[in-house]
Amino acid sequence: MWNIDLTLVDVARVSRDAYAEAFRRVTGRPLVALPQLAGASDSEIFFESLALNEALPGADQTDSDDLLARYHAELAAAFGARRGLLASHGRVLPGAREALAAVSRLPGVIQTVLTGTIKENAAEKLRAFDLDTHLDLGIGGFGSDVYPKGTQILRSLAMATEKYGVQLSVGSTVYLADSTRDVAAAKIVGARCIGVASGRSTASELRDCGAGEVLDDLAYTAAVVAAIGR
Repeated sequence: MWNIDLTLVDVARVSRDAYAEAFRRVTGRPLVALPQLAGASDSEIFFESLALNEALPGADQTDSDDLLARYHAELAAAFGARRGLLASHGRVLPGAREALAAVSRLPGVIQTVLTGTIKENAAEKLRAFDLDTHLDLGIGGFGSDVYPKGTQILRSLAMATEKYGVQLSVGSTVYLADSTRDVAAAKIVGARCIGVASGRSTASELRDCGAGEVLDDLAYTAAVVAAIGR
């Protein structure tokens, strides 16, 4: 399982603009302050942004589920409208494409994603850099889901078991991600995690949080494959 943002790609500029547009459309207020993004889902970012920007709805206004559904729809539309900017304003991180291809050749491996990004936008980010070829997004975990990331790992395993007709265990699951929150999520359910220090968490922070392996980045394909094997 792969995290997307700051593990495989960096499209932060496009994402921030999409967040701001979707937030304004739903709340009628400008997005002045953004919360901590590392390891957070789009749903968490939205609700924390409501508090930070003093835009919490009153008790007589729409309920939180409806508000979140509207935000997800607006976020997908805002991000989709910026599809053409992903390649020019973003980048695939060094070695990401080669790592996905190499891991796909390992026997018995199924690759998917576990990301805080809503499903529509996750697919946009990957397609922009032709990174979706070796990934089965149908069994992935996304920020549009209502479950925490640890639970999403278990759900993905169940979906993969049903789809591929093989019994998969959490002990044979490897999650590659760049934040300490991601490492903690994997640790909760007993999945192995490889920390990739290409995001905002340092290598020592990832290691201290419980990552079984830590890589500076994905630039050395052989090192990525070897870490997954271990």
